[in-house]
Amino acid sequence: MSTPKIFESEYRFCLILWEHEPVSSRELSELCKEKLGWSKTTTYTVIKRLSERGVIKNENTIVSSLVSKEEAQISELNELMDKKFEGSLPAFLAAFTKRQNLTDEQIDEIRRIIEG
Repeated sequence: MSTPKIFESEYRFCLILWEHEPVSSRELSELCKEKLGWSKTTTYTVIKRLSERGVIKNENTIVSSLVSKEEAQISELNELMDKKFEGSLPAFLAAFTKRQNLTDEQIDEIRRIIEG
């Protein structure tokens, strides 16, 4: 099963949810007002939309995620690679490393991950 698409503003909402879940919809609304400047109506609309797409669940006003932060990040990265790099991880890594000043520690960590 593929991970449902999470758009940018929804992702910012999910960051708050992942940090506080499980959380009541009322408390989540207050957090979104504080951190995102959203009204209660906006927060409840996003809860409904993400629930319908299977990203989160809202049972008895308690909201929790069905998609983890890591799953969302991987899905977004896969979409980026498919769209911009024709699905090629080497092309993506080449483009990424050309624009970054990687430290020796970061290079070693990347090697460990690849060899992993």
